[in-house]
Amino acid sequence: MPDSQNGKTAILAMCGKGGVGKTSLSATIVKILSSNPNNKVLAIDADPAVGLSTALGIEVSKTVDDIRNELIKRVGDGKATDKAEMLSMLDYEMFSALEEHKNIAFLAIGRPEKEGCYCQVNHILKDLIASMADNFDYVVIDGEAGIEQVNRRVMEKVTHLILVSDASRKGLNVVQTIKDVSDDAIDYEKAGLILNRLRNAEEREKLSIPPELNCLGWIPEDDTIRSFDIEGKSILEIDDSPAMAAVKNCLREIGL
Repeated sequence: MPDSQNGKTAILAMCGKGGVGKTSLSATIVKILSSNPNNKVLAIDADPAVGLSTALGIEVSKTVDDIRNELIKRVGDGKATDKAEMLSMLDYEMFSALEEHKNIAFLAIGRPEKEGCYCQVNHILKDLIASMADNFDYVVIDGEAGIEQVNRRVMEKVTHLILVSDASRKGLNVVQTIKDVSDDAIDYEKAGLILNRLRNAEEREKLSIPPELNCLGWIPEDDTIRSFDIEGKSILEIDDSPAMAAVKNCLREIGL
């Protein structure tokens, strides 16, 4: 597997209906990409439930929204901060929020506690995340159902939009909607669909997938990953499995 794409950071955003296994799939992709010790991988958990940390066995001490809310409180308490001081403080806090495990760094976005928008802080945080991403070969973003939240709160541009669905019609309808919205609103380079947790090839053959979704392949229901998920064990500890082999094939299909 190549070290990113010709020196450019590959940014993968994982999107799809809730419950289709995006988080386990995101963790598996992080595991595969980080298996080359020369690769530097940043895993970003953009789901407020912060499930990716559990799947990777990484403990979160601070989220981006913790930093955001702390700064908004400072401003609300009248402790005004000029832009240069704010940028310096946020830069320090962002890097202190990174959790590291070998060649993997982890950043949790968290859940905003305050209503409303503090646009200056939001823009600075997005700029800092984008700047941070430049230091890595790969960035894997585990998002909520759609791409809008990733675009609004994490990063304005991704290189690879990875749509994830199970065999359900509802799941496929959701990824079709995400793709349609993304074509108009999101700056991405490549997109592809991964069908997750299918029972067998016959189940795949029954599905009618529109060609514009660019199906990369299907991932079998995997007892090893399922048991790790149930027990809360880190997917990084899995040596190999049928699902992992299938995910590697999907990544090759999209040029990773």
